[in-house]
Amino acid sequence: MTLRRRALLAATTGLALLEVLLPVAHAQDAWPARPVRIVVPFAPGGSADSAARLLAPKLSEKLGRPVLIDNRPGAGGSLAIGQVVKAPADGYTVLLAAAGGLTISPGLNPNIGYEPLGDLAPITGFARIPFVLVTNGDLGIPRIGDLIRHVRGNPGKFSYATGGNGTAMHIGGEMFKAMSQSYIVHVPYRGSGPAAVAAMSGEVQMAVVDFASVIGQRDNPKLKLMATLGKERSTLLPDLPTLHESGLAGYDVTGWFGLFAPARTPLPIVSRLNTEIVALLRTPEFAERFRNLGMEPQPTTSDELRTLMRNEIAAYSAVIKRAGIKLE
Repeated sequence: MTLRRRALLAATTGLALLEVLLPVAHAQDAWPARPVRIVVPFAPGGSADSAARLLAPKLSEKLGRPVLIDNRPGAGGSLAIGQVVKAPADGYTVLLAAAGGLTISPGLNPNIGYEPLGDLAPITGFARIPFVLVTNGDLGIPRIGDLIRHVRGNPGKFSYATGGNGTAMHIGGEMFKAMSQSYIVHVPYRGSGPAAVAAMSGEVQMAVVDFASVIGQRDNPKLKLMATLGKERSTLLPDLPTLHESGLAGYDVTGWFGLFAPARTPLPIVSRLNTEIVALLRTPEFAERFRNLGMEPQPTTSDELRTLMRNEIAAYSAVIKRAGIKLE
């Protein structure tokens, strides 16, 4: 092949490549050209929905386009996640998902229909929800260390409530049992609110619930907050010890919401969303409004969120297998 023919071929190939890449680049430059939809896997009125509705108008101002909330409840969030992974990867569909559907469901259901680490592009962490271990106030057990000793020395005599079988709180309770070397009976309820009420009424001695469900009960003598489940103390409950610092070293279970796009969404779009949302989450306004919902902002990089998911999938799958947890 002559040099002239090689040059002509290279030029032709280059033009063909430009014809493919230029429309893609133009589409990214023009994004967003229409409203962006945030799919929320829960019904209106809950903490996830409330947080999303705080974000939507502020993000709309940043993007210059409407940001709409699309509630798709069902199957513990798996239904909405399954729909989003099949959506066009064009930046116009964003998922607000809870940890349960991403890091617990894979260990409970191998046929879930999606692969969280492969089918979604993490944008940023969104909100962190402290989980708390509470007891009936009439037990008269003053501190978490005393509680650990009591349950360890009285196998089968304590029961704990959670918001449901296979939830993050259930995982947390089973981790508490394993790490405290105790035997406590799990009693699932339909939500953290009823689980907290069961502890207050004495139906059970203990409960593992999200802080939002007991935020109005901190001064109720029938309910005692013993410890938070995250590895670090919550800014919402700075005086409450963690299980990690109370003798169960390494214990770490925290509820959270994250924002995701379908896999293969162009990186410039994911990066733009991360930049705008993280900036909003770091404002005092969001910190205060999240606090009122019993949550803390959790801005992260995309890679940090992916690492969190990978670590939790491994840890929670091990707990699920060891405890024999199955979906009802």
